[in-house]
Amino acid sequence: MLQEVERWLGSRSWSAADRPLDRLLAARRETGQTVSVVLPALDEEATVGAIVETIRTELMTPSVPLVDELVVLDSGSTDGTAKVAAEAGARVVHRDEVLPRLPALPGKGEVLWRSLLATRGDIVCFIDADLREFSATFVSGIVGPLLTDPGVQFVKGMYDRPLGEAAGQGGRVTELVARPLLNLHWPQLAGFVQPLGGEYAARRSLLERLPFPVGYGVELGLLVDALHTAGLDALGQVDIGVRKHRHQGGQALGRMAAAIYRTAQLRLARGHLVRPRLTQFERGEAGFVPRTWDVDTEERPPMAEIPEYAERRAA
Repeated sequence: MLQEVERWLGSRSWSAADRPLDRLLAARRETGQTVSVVLPALDEEATVGAIVETIRTELMTPSVPLVDELVVLDSGSTDGTAKVAAEAGARVVHRDEVLPRLPALPGKGEVLWRSLLATRGDIVCFIDADLREFSATFVSGIVGPLLTDPGVQFVKGMYDRPLGEAAGQGGRVTELVARPLLNLHWPQLAGFVQPLGGEYAARRSLLERLPFPVGYGVELGLLVDALHTAGLDALGQVDIGVRKHRHQGGQALGRMAAAIYRTAQLRLARGHLVRPRLTQFERGEAGFVPRTWDVDTEERPPMAEIPEYAERRAA
């Protein structure tokens, strides 16, 4: 590990308990910063309501006004996600309602990118909508450094990720793909415990300058681009405990891994590359059947370059 990273680990890695709520509220009053929480959601009716309710009742009350707006960005759910989220108190926005002149592309990164136009907070906090046993400290812990330290611009959550009953065995794509890529090509980022985690926050002034991969590569892409744009000392991570969520099957993880590798490849080459495809195999009645998928390659430009966003900022 680079000496620079060892130093960074000591100065830019915190616990959520390091910044109690009263300190965050005082910093918020002093600086006037506003906070938006975004939950990207696709068919998450089983979990999204409890997350929204927790944030509403613990971080959006007259006595604890930490979060200014809570938006569930629905990316085309076919279940009751939108209804459950609205009943729990979130503002629900459908992906296709944001920037309708651009046909939406499938993928989580597309939803996160569009959320910048659907929110107004100075600090934007992303939380995955499939979390179980959700705690409000996921939000308060991650936004804490941004509220209290003007030098911090991007903060990732770090946590234990159990796989079933096995502690610490989650994050398989992180360990098999993302961590080796980061250590080999961006060793300054080797200190991040959960580089692909979906819980993170950043200043709007940074996010609006970054391109967004539309699919699974968005977390790696934002982290690498934040490093190059803001520098290592502007990045941090906060220990928020244990993260429990719905785990993907092996083939879905393969598609995720391919998209993440492609995202890294683009940042290493920044040139024209042939659109890749990934072939996987499933056993059928007559033996193994190949299935071929396009790997996510599209990226949205920095939101600051979108005319509608510039017009809203000027208004």
